[in-house]
Amino acid sequence: MASENNAQVLVAGLNKTKKLLAAGQASKVYLATDADAGIASLISALCEEKNVPVEMTKTKAELSELCGIEVGCAVCTLTK
Repeated sequence: MASENNAQVLVAGLNKTKKLLAAGQASKVYLATDADAGIASLISALCEEKNVPVEMTKTKAELSELCGIEVGCAVCTLTK
């Protein structure tokens, strides 16, 4: 993830990810390996529909730390 373009922004959270996908503003989605099955299924389907790559990576705790938030983060999105 560190090698991504610096002009892109990493946005945390399910709702923000859904909005970015709907608006066509997501370039890549990162999904925690320990995300709930329902969230994983929803995000996988939305990413497939929008032709956005999704990568299973890290745990929710690790994604939270990466995004600089204190609550668990099951999904985060790299903007275009």
